[in-house]
Amino acid sequence: MKDWTERLNTPGTNGIKPAPRTMGDVVAGQTMLVPTPRQVDDFVRTIPSGSHMDVPALRLALAARHGAEVTCPVTMGYHLRTVAEAAHEQLRRGVPETDITPFWRVLNAGTPTTGRLSFGAAFVAERRKREGLRS
Repeated sequence: MKDWTERLNTPGTNGIKPAPRTMGDVVAGQTMLVPTPRQVDDFVRTIPSGSHMDVPALRLALAARHGAEVTCPVTMGYHLRTVAEAAHEQLRRGVPETDITPFWRVLNAGTPTTGRLSFGAAFVAERRKREGLRS
């Protein structure tokens, strides 16, 4: 079984396609980015220390960066977990915190993905507190 870092680095198929149906804030037919985990990771790394972005804003910004109207909400949820788990894995392996993806700038206590993390929400809350971000 692949660890989270391997999942993050596995080449995936991404692309832009018409949204197949209306779901949440995605309307059928909109141009929808289906990102790779690496695209999500790379974008999260651009969020400066002390700043945060909620998941809907991240989805819109990532879509705009790639010439789409929206980002697939389902894929984004999967990939945010992969990004967070891989970063935590790297931290446990001794990678300095300054070199891991600062996923806590997107995830918070209320984000559904946070509740699925293997290491729990306390880690996210502590990192957000250190950066002066609201829970």
